[in-house]
Amino acid sequence: METDADEASTKRPRLKKQEQPLIPGLPDHIAQSCLSPIHPSLLFSISHSCRRLIYSPSFPPFFSLYAILSPLQPHSIIQFHNFDPISHTWRPLPSHPPLHHLLLRHPSFLSRNLSIQSISVAGNLILLAATTHNLFPALSRPLIFHPLSQSWSFGPSLSTPRRWCALGALNGTVYVASGIGTHFSIDVARSLQKWDLRDGTNDAVWEKKTDLKDGRFSREAIDAVGWKGKLCMVNVKGDAAKEGIVYDVEGDVWKEMPEGMLYGWRGPVAAMEEEVMYVVDEVKGVLRKYVPEEDAWEEVMESERLKGAEQLVAERGRLCVVSSSGISVVDVVAAPPRIFPVELPEGFEAVTVHVLPRMPVTDFNVQG
Repeated sequence: METDADEASTKRPRLKKQEQPLIPGLPDHIAQSCLSPIHPSLLFSISHSCRRLIYSPSFPPFFSLYAILSPLQPHSIIQFHNFDPISHTWRPLPSHPPLHHLLLRHPSFLSRNLSIQSISVAGNLILLAATTHNLFPALSRPLIFHPLSQSWSFGPSLSTPRRWCALGALNGTVYVASGIGTHFSIDVARSLQKWDLRDGTNDAVWEKKTDLKDGRFSREAIDAVGWKGKLCMVNVKGDAAKEGIVYDVEGDVWKEMPEGMLYGWRGPVAAMEEEVMYVVDEVKGVLRKYVPEEDAWEEVMESERLKGAEQLVAERGRLCVVSSSGISVVDVVAAPPRIFPVELPEGFEAVTVHVLPRMPVTDFNVQG
């Protein structure tokens, strides 16, 4: 039988759990000013309230990994994920607009991977070129993910959608050179276009620049590495003999790549803050740094985890390497340099990675 006390308790409104203040005795906005200079990894271990703070839109965003992952099961669809280095957790990105099925492998080319070309520019992840099941270009215009707003949008349409192109960025501008459309065209294979993200998505267009001298850079997907106001690229990947060219952005002219730079280009290359260029020798697993005064590559470190390197990203004193061992992060600021593995979600392999600001967490449920 229900008593008066029981009836009163059922009618009494339940109080919401009060969130603890960031710093007892201080208003949260003042406490946040005091806590903002502290590294997020330290705040994460203090309290649940501090964890909420570091993932809030008002807190300076720390940087994290964004990866295109491929399920190990055959005929599966690629997925976009974010790795949080503070909580050591993977989260899928919000659903993107409908796309053609992006193909990584084709029955007719069992020994060859078909590339999905993406790049990080001005705090955004941009997917620009891929291949469909009929070996046609998968994207007519770039697909953009904005981490801070957790939203997707499209960039300006390409004059000719393509695949197997050279893709690079410099000073907030995306550059696309060469490539193949639905069929080979020498005009496309020699073309160079740029898209300045500072123009805004509504007024943005692709601007034509000086053509390459020939179409020999359309053989496969390659990186155009932004370095000291130039774009540096070679026509084939890996340890094979190759040709190299350099595009001077200010002069809008193409030049031959320095001999020493080309000789040491034996794997994926990236430039830290567009100033210091690194390469991973994919056969030997050796990381090297380019010394322009000597036109030579200086050894930084060697690791088994770097063998079979397929992609290299340089950002904020660290290098992220995608290899046959998975994802590795190399701290090149440390003396000696240190390497850390990043454990992938079970059942996935990495296609590409990028370093961008972390996403805010509105439905806060970060474990720790």
